[in-house]
Amino acid sequence: MNFKIYNLFVLCMLLATVAVNAQIEKVEPPFWWEGMHRSSVQVMVYGEDIATLTPEVSNVTVTAITKTENPNYVFLTLDTKGLPAGNYPIQFKKKNKVKTTYNFELKERREGSAYRKGFDSSDMIYLIMPDRFANGNPDNDTMEAVVEKGNRDDLNGRHGGDIAGVIEHLDYLSELGATALWSTPLCEDNDKAYSYHGYAQSDVYKIDPRYGTNEEYVQLGKELHKRDMKLILDYVTNHWGLEHWMIQDLPTYDWIHQFPGYAQSNYRMSTQMDPNAAAVDARYCMDGWFVPTMPDLNQSNPLVVNYLIQNAIWWVEYADLDGFRVDTYSYNDKEGIAKWTKAVMDEYPNFNIVGEVWLHDQAQIAYWQKDSQISAIQSYNTYLPSVMDFTLHDAMSAFGKEHAGWFDGTIQFYENFVNDFLYPDVNNLLVFAENHDTDRFNQRFQNVADYKLAMTIIGTVRGIPQLYYGSEIGMAGDKGKGDGDIRRDFPGGWAGDTNNAFTANGRTAEQNEYFDFTSKLFTWRKDAEVIHTGKTTQYIPQDDVYVYFRYNEEATVMVVVNNAKDARTFNLNRFAENIKGATKGTDVISGKTMDVAAETMTIEGKTSFVLELK
Repeated sequence: MNFKIYNLFVLCMLLATVAVNAQIEKVEPPFWWEGMHRSSVQVMVYGEDIATLTPEVSNVTVTAITKTENPNYVFLTLDTKGLPAGNYPIQFKKKNKVKTTYNFELKERREGSAYRKGFDSSDMIYLIMPDRFANGNPDNDTMEAVVEKGNRDDLNGRHGGDIAGVIEHLDYLSELGATALWSTPLCEDNDKAYSYHGYAQSDVYKIDPRYGTNEEYVQLGKELHKRDMKLILDYVTNHWGLEHWMIQDLPTYDWIHQFPGYAQSNYRMSTQMDPNAAAVDARYCMDGWFVPTMPDLNQSNPLVVNYLIQNAIWWVEYADLDGFRVDTYSYNDKEGIAKWTKAVMDEYPNFNIVGEVWLHDQAQIAYWQKDSQISAIQSYNTYLPSVMDFTLHDAMSAFGKEHAGWFDGTIQFYENFVNDFLYPDVNNLLVFAENHDTDRFNQRFQNVADYKLAMTIIGTVRGIPQLYYGSEIGMAGDKGKGDGDIRRDFPGGWAGDTNNAFTANGRTAEQNEYFDFTSKLFTWRKDAEVIHTGKTTQYIPQDDVYVYFRYNEEATVMVVVNNAKDARTFNLNRFAENIKGATKGTDVISGKTMDVAAETMTIEGKTSFVLELK
């Protein structure tokens, strides 16, 4: 036989063998739902040389078959509009012979799912690092399917907290006054180290087995809803982990940003809106990798952004979610992330999404909120309902000032709220004193008095308050020692803990002082519509005493914050336009009634009042 003909014959036989042996390894999304607004579903099918086969789907219109340079992928776009729930087999054929089949299911959709109500300004969000909160199931601390094993002695290791532990302590959260739970990512993160934080995900359709199962996550949502509480998923659009199975076998070269390979982000998010930015600086901000173990996803690739849209919607339907917090929102491709956000909000008009936009200028933060007149200057709209008020977080440094000055002390809070005119929706800002990426508030200010002042502000200003786990019992942590130190284990979450801060009897006297104040304030806030949606009038601080009012047609609340170490007496006549005809004010925390019709009022040092006026 001619040598060239022989080689061609061998090659054909090999291809035929590959086709015969082709097997489906993954299908994403694994199923969908009937009656969705997004009825056109792009199903990614993965398997060795799967693209060499011909796909057919029974009783479903296939509007597109997309193949890439990698023969292990094929993307099938299915039109499910009007189709009833049921199984729709996807067959892969070779010369009309079926080689492999996947039963793609359309599930029945929950009644009213499209109009689910997201978190809003009536909520208090409790943020946890699940690995550090409570270990409800020690049997999953170390799992064969993932690399990093449990090691509570390692500050940056896996400590064993899980979904079962969270469910066990939901009543504690309810007693605290929380109405929504935001957990840092729970999907599989198969990094060899530092995997506990979850931001380097390796499978975005699967809960990490060290946290539990997909079914347990669904149960978490059910248990929260039983208590009239909400579940917020921490979603990461900007990057995955280096160990993600798709990163290990890229569908397309440009699925991630390549330089080629790795390049570090410069983190200068201002280049996103800077009209004078150099192109190279903008590219290295948005396209550079967050860290070497987190490849940067390319949202300008239609396959990528569609994959992320469908994955997000899938989790909302599957786990019955009430909202997303989106990590590193402003590092994404601007047009791609806007498309992602709009698609989710089009599916769920009453949903809520808060984006992490870690900037230190109100105009730059406001740029990223939906319908911003600032971003409109550049004909851009993110469609993002909520952003995080990082400048308010910056103002928390006011508590560390020995003496108030022109720029220091409670004037920092006043000046922050001066800029509220920049935001399209001030009630949809996330307000916080700390989170899982910042120094612990109780590390910076090591006394309960400053904590109470900070919570008074977080609990009574416009927006959605967020509390970081353990803050309410005085937990500290030094970011200078590494992120592991600001993510310590919650005392009482592990068998054998000598201090169980989940119960009043188990807490120390100091822990109870922190907890009782927090619980009283945020339990009251649950029903305080005047705080949820009321208007604000603030007065320029004098002698480091900051006074502001929250009011509507039915109620008025007067908030007094004395950041000075000594008692202050101030003239009440100055506030007549808001006190109006009220004569008494009852303090939400102490229950004491005060005379607001008097000429003066005295407040002790490092003390606050939250007065309901009558």
